[in-house]
Amino acid sequence: MIFQTLNGSWSMYPAKDTQKHVVQGTIPGSVYSFLMANGKLEDPYYRDNELKALELMNDDYIFSRTFTVDNDLLACSSIRLECAGLDTICDIFINGKKAGSAFNMHRYWKYDVKKLLKNGRNEISILFHSPVKYIKDRDSLNHTGGSIHAMRGFPQIRKAHCMFGWDWGPRLPDAGIWKDIRLAGIDSSEITDIYITQQYNGNTVSVTAEVQQSRNAEIKITMTAPDGSIYELQNDKSFSVPSPRLWWPNGLGEQPLYTVKVELLEQGKTADSSTKRIGLRTMTLSRKKDKWGESFSHCVNGVDFFAMGADYIPEDNILSRITPERTRKLLEQCKAAHFNVVRVWGGGFYPADAFYDACDELGLVVWQDMMFACANYPLDYNFEDNITAEIEENIKRLRHHPSVGLWCGNNEMEKFETSYTYDGSEKTKAIYIRMYEHIIPHILHRIDPGTPYWPSSPSSGGSFDNPDDPDRGDVHYWEVWHGGVPFSEYRKFFFRYVSEFGFQSFPCMKTINSFTKPEDHNVFSRIMEMHQRNEGANGKILTYLSMTFLYPSKFETLVYASQLLQAEAIKYGVEHWRRNRGRCMGAIYWQLNDIWPVASWASIDYFGRWKALHYYAKRFFAPVMVSCEEYGEAQDTFSIVYEKKGPVPTRARLSVANETRQHVKGILQWTLNDEFSNILQKGKKEITVEPLSSLWAESLDFHNTDFLHNHLSFEFLIGGLVVSSGSVLFTNPKYYHFANPELSYRLDDNKITVLSKAYARYVEISSDDSDFTLSDNYFDMEKGERTVLITDGHAKHITLRSGFDIR
Repeated sequence: MIFQTLNGSWSMYPAKDTQKHVVQGTIPGSVYSFLMANGKLEDPYYRDNELKALELMNDDYIFSRTFTVDNDLLACSSIRLECAGLDTICDIFINGKKAGSAFNMHRYWKYDVKKLLKNGRNEISILFHSPVKYIKDRDSLNHTGGSIHAMRGFPQIRKAHCMFGWDWGPRLPDAGIWKDIRLAGIDSSEITDIYITQQYNGNTVSVTAEVQQSRNAEIKITMTAPDGSIYELQNDKSFSVPSPRLWWPNGLGEQPLYTVKVELLEQGKTADSSTKRIGLRTMTLSRKKDKWGESFSHCVNGVDFFAMGADYIPEDNILSRITPERTRKLLEQCKAAHFNVVRVWGGGFYPADAFYDACDELGLVVWQDMMFACANYPLDYNFEDNITAEIEENIKRLRHHPSVGLWCGNNEMEKFETSYTYDGSEKTKAIYIRMYEHIIPHILHRIDPGTPYWPSSPSSGGSFDNPDDPDRGDVHYWEVWHGGVPFSEYRKFFFRYVSEFGFQSFPCMKTINSFTKPEDHNVFSRIMEMHQRNEGANGKILTYLSMTFLYPSKFETLVYASQLLQAEAIKYGVEHWRRNRGRCMGAIYWQLNDIWPVASWASIDYFGRWKALHYYAKRFFAPVMVSCEEYGEAQDTFSIVYEKKGPVPTRARLSVANETRQHVKGILQWTLNDEFSNILQKGKKEITVEPLSSLWAESLDFHNTDFLHNHLSFEFLIGGLVVSSGSVLFTNPKYYHFANPELSYRLDDNKITVLSKAYARYVEISSDDSDFTLSDNYFDMEKGERTVLITDGHAKHITLRSGFDIR
């Protein structure tokens, strides 16, 4: 086969523009990327520029370029135009003649163009129709409901739903050639499918590669082991792998990868080839009846593990900005915070191969939603054919990856169909069953029966059987945040697997400054609310702040306090569920990242800056983690003005979670201190924690200690080194009598040492003029010193603050 790329320089202009005011740009690219590159569109993320950018998408646009076909390619008996991604409704023309149409951004499109090409100069043009007009016109004929945060009619088009808006994203339904485009000359056999399966028998692992081709060429298959050894396989024949090395999720073992290369040989020459990397592992979904209901956990190589991670959304509304390097860095930050699972949410798009390659290497198991979310769909024969092709293509593209651990039919639709949400009806319920409990599972049964399928998230297993059941399946728990209940509510629930729960915060000031003017720095200003897509949420942050902290006197302090609220909320839930490992087997918080600069649930903002939550995640997802279930004034009464029945109890239970496959032996020690770090009581205990378990280690009763002045600090040491630590208050932070810690620091190359003269809670190390990532941040410390490392970036001028400064 011969390939000729058509990426690179293209022209673009509005189809209605008879004067052809052409702009030049680079493909992959889009309407927005071309206009921005030519200074014709202001940054749509700045202030409320989104509104102007949205208006542009009422028009149709033409992308075009000229090219000369390579002589060898032109001589091929068959020539295809291959488009890896067209967004979305478009018609393709070559030399003025129509080559075909496309109507699904999630598909790989191929067109026979041999008869349309000629010697010398050729021209390709692609007419993209307005997605705004398309959904409006289609919906007027057959309305299907969906999330109110997106544009009406968005389910009518197979395009990333969130491009039409979401409760964290703007309405910017861009259009263009969002992936590679090329010509393919075919004069020989080509690979049409590669399906690699594994078989396990005790310690023996066998691999089978089933190759399908268009003709009858000789098939050569080799497999290269992690140590460089090369083995030859026979097509559709089982091969026993010598000394197999198993692939494990992050924290449970290594991620050795085997490279399978397939070549088609004709007359001794390579006619076509393809390479795939695999990991040797089994991946199942454990669902077993138990005393609480039914378990729900990922099981790799026979080991059930506690899922720790977050929900991934598209990294940018302007898709050409999403690069393999950017994606890799984001996923490396997941590993840095001890994630072992990432859930790809169903309202975006199926990520590029580079996403899954990185997950394979980093040990991140992927919960993969199909691209259906918060909507009903206009199922007819054409729609069914369209989504069937979409799903088949993406399953075949991704099924070999060891990181792909579960296919899920949709986001939240089983739950919402039961209440007829999104203009639901008996008909939409019937369509739901056909799509997610017939069409998709039948496709998987044919082409990937080995990977677990789950019909919806949340679900108890399908068929509208109480999808919110806390004792079966996965849940989305939103009473903390949407319901306005306090963080302590988390401890009332022992869900089997929490695949969504979250809390919002504002991004840091550097990020806020990227989309605001100084006069916008009020959380209820128009611009701050334009960059807050969950209506009323800025007020909700303040409501929760009133429960927790003193009222900040500065906007910058309010931003800092909001990030602490978010981090403390998610920590409260995760630590509780990890303490109850075995009953609960997963905590996947909403959400990992942002699609634009915005106040949201993300732990890493649009620019890749870690919020307090991501630093907290590094601590509460640590493989070995100590935590405390405290009880004090905050748990004893909802309000301090309520009549008290007696002295407020102050007690604590310490727990150590061990999400490794080894026994852990260490020293658990604690101190009861006052605000000046004077030790009032102390204790320590040697404990051993079984692999993959959680141990209640010690119960402490402080007999009504002065909770306005005293707090508990604790740490777990292995071999004399602290591997996990923390502290708790017995009242809300706003009531605790923090002493001024008079924080200072020493900067020595990549080390920052913080010095404190008293107990300091939520210590933040930041800089107005530089970006960096630290080994730890937003931490608690007693009087003394604490050193952290700069793991990425450079520190210039350092700023320190703590909970004492929220006033």
